[in-house]
Amino acid sequence: MLPQRGDRFWQTARRYAGAGLMLPLLALSSSGASADLKLCNSTSSRVGVAVGYQDATGWATEGWWNIASQTCETLLKGPVPSRFIYVHALDYDRGGEWVGTNYMCTDDKSFAIRGVQDCQQRGFKRTGFFEVDTGESQEWTIRLTDPEASEK
Repeated sequence: MLPQRGDRFWQTARRYAGAGLMLPLLALSSSGASADLKLCNSTSSRVGVAVGYQDATGWATEGWWNIASQTCETLLKGPVPSRFIYVHALDYDRGGEWVGTNYMCTDDKSFAIRGVQDCQQRGFKRTGFFEVDTGESQEWTIRLTDPEASEK
C-alpha cells in the first residue's frame, strides 16, 4: 500500500506506550542556510528517527538517526527529494512514538530500504509514518517538542 497523501500528521494517532498519553504536536518550519532535510529534537528525551520519501527511482526509507535532546541533525543532505516526506520517531526515554497511517518498511538496526511493498515478506517491519508537506521547499526542518510545550 502506497502512502496516502491526504493524511495530516496531527490527524494521525500517536501512542504513548503504557501511559495512554499523547506525544507532542510537531512544529514544522522552513529554515536553514543549506538545502537539507533536518530534524530538531526539542524534547527532553533522546529520539530515534526514520524517514521515507519518493525520489526519481521510487520509494525509499532510511533510519535510524539517534538524536539527543535539544539538538538538530541533518537527515538528508541536499535538496529535499520530494514534496511529501514521511517520518516515524521513537521516544527512547519515555517509550512513546510518533506514528501515522502511511506504511513503509523499517528494520531494527540502521537501514536504507528501496520500496514500500511486501515489507514483511522481504524481512522488514511494516511501520506507520506520518506525512510532512514541505510545499516543495528545497530545505525543511522538522521540530519535535515535549507535550508540555505544545499545550502552552
